[in-house]
Amino acid sequence: MGNPLDILLIDDEAVVGDRLKPALEKQGDHVESYVDPKQAKARIEEKDFDIIITDIRMAEVDGIQILEWAQAKSRRTKVIMITGYATMELAREALNKGAFDFIAKPFKMKEVRAAVGKAAQALREAEDGAGGRLS
Repeated sequence: MGNPLDILLIDDEAVVGDRLKPALEKQGDHVESYVDPKQAKARIEEKDFDIIITDIRMAEVDGIQILEWAQAKSRRTKVIMITGYATMELAREALNKGAFDFIAKPFKMKEVRAAVGKAAQALREAEDGAGGRLS
């Protein structure tokens, strides 16, 4: 299936991370989960992640800020946004700012797996296009 992905999950509802983390680890990926977006930001500054899955609406820091921090750290990181407040306007804003995908809550696990699979494929294609180098 390829190399394991380094995935960061950020959602202020612990149940989301509790549900997603084991499902993604079952695929062989390395997953870190945070309910506090400020702690997640500190982790983003320490480590390059392949994929970040983040809620958009959180108390002190929102997913758009997470997206901007992730892009400032590594343009290669794919950010998948999830939200219980899905609107076309919010989806458009997230995608225009560089989000890789947008998933509305409640989501099915297969939707998240499909988005992660597409992101992994995009990462592989970018590496192949760069002659195997990471950008």
